[in-house]
Amino acid sequence: MNPDVYQGFVQATQPLSLMATAIGSLLGLIVGMIPGMTISAGIIIVLPLTFALDPTISISLLLGLYAGGMMGGSFSAILLNIPGTPSASATAMDGFPMARRGDAGLALGTAIIASFAGGLFSFVCLYFIAPQLAEVALKFRTQDLFSLVFFGLTVICSFAAKSLIKGLLSGLIGLILVTIGLDPVMGTARFTFGDVNLLSGIHFLTALIGLFAIPQIAENLIESVSGRSSHRADTRFGKIIPSFADLKAMRIPVSIGAFIGTFIGILPGAGGPIAAFISYDYAQKASKQPEKFGKGTIEGIAAPESANNAVTGGALIPMMTLGIPGDPVTAILIGALLVHGLAPGPLLFMEQAPFAYTIIFSYFWANIFNIVIALSCLRLLVRVLGMPQSLLLPTISVLCVIGSYALRNSFFDIYVMFGFGLLGIFMKWFQMPVVPLLLALVLGRQLEEHLRVALTSSKGDVSIFFTSPFSVFFLCLSALSIAWPFIVEKRKQ
Repeated sequence: MNPDVYQGFVQATQPLSLMATAIGSLLGLIVGMIPGMTISAGIIIVLPLTFALDPTISISLLLGLYAGGMMGGSFSAILLNIPGTPSASATAMDGFPMARRGDAGLALGTAIIASFAGGLFSFVCLYFIAPQLAEVALKFRTQDLFSLVFFGLTVICSFAAKSLIKGLLSGLIGLILVTIGLDPVMGTARFTFGDVNLLSGIHFLTALIGLFAIPQIAENLIESVSGRSSHRADTRFGKIIPSFADLKAMRIPVSIGAFIGTFIGILPGAGGPIAAFISYDYAQKASKQPEKFGKGTIEGIAAPESANNAVTGGALIPMMTLGIPGDPVTAILIGALLVHGLAPGPLLFMEQAPFAYTIIFSYFWANIFNIVIALSCLRLLVRVLGMPQSLLLPTISVLCVIGSYALRNSFFDIYVMFGFGLLGIFMKWFQMPVVPLLLALVLGRQLEEHLRVALTSSKGDVSIFFTSPFSVFFLCLSALSIAWPFIVEKRKQ
């Protein structure tokens, strides 16, 4: 064995390092469960504590929190239909229906196992092919990133298959809302109406909390008053570990999620939500029973959960080999390493090779502790479903208000959250899908920024999007994604 690899493994496996990883995983699961409490915010809160610690212990703690936060977001998504993280939005579409019919344990068990599989796959990629994958991502130019984001946005067509007009209208509302704030290229104010609170735009997580939490709280409140409980998740726990047949059904969705999540994690700025929704979309297309998606199938949980945990390992690849953050969390990790006098990049493997492999193996242990802690705490978490509505609804409401305020320390975000809650109720009444709006909010700003920068560099020549092989590849996938629902519908007819 390479002595650097061996030394890195030993450092990551020391008792204090393992303890730090376990504590980080537990904190991450808790942070991920709280609506509005981002993983970035959790790491920022813990970060000052790591300045006095050894670099190995510090990175173990932070990586545990990073990986645990990604898994924790699915817990509240499945149990309460309120995604704890943006990446868990796709998980809620099948997770909550499963919990509602009494399969909360199976839904959570599926999410945990899929997350572990996705994280383990990205660890293998991080260990074996990090430099090669990072070199490919480094070749992506602005037009390539635009085509990738546009490809992610075309997933709207799959979620709007029941009513294309309503789905496109939902996505259009999202694209309009994302234009509020400062122009991403020129820096001028747009649609702020003189209100300084709108200069920073609409925060995605504020909208996420409002769209998911407020309609759910209103629905539960109506049911508790009328004495009905048909739309509340069933408190029966059932089995946790999926059966052999379930594991067999999970194979393809987990594989799709692991590959897509790792690849998108490598691309700077792409992030978990894109990976989760694209994985969900392609798992549905690859399924023999696509009509079950959205009604509570384990395939609809396995694909996005595998993807969002694979993103964590993928995002570490450009961070370690190029010094480029793959997402906001790895940007914070770069800052933490710089505080300890360690500069991420190609020189990290040359000058600090043992520490570089310590990071890789700490991520491996983070995935191990995630599955152990999550499975051991499941029954305690599911007891939340048995709480009286008189306690559960106010608690969720308070957490939503605190989460919305804590994002930017602004009471204005609380009003925005309630505004999106009313919008969510309105969309539910008119049976409009919420997912296209969420996708537009997540991807809209990136789409506009990459489009305008690419056109500026080409002096308005749109052929720039058809001269790059990467751009052409993603545009072809976009065309297939748009046409696929119509092809399926024609086959049915």
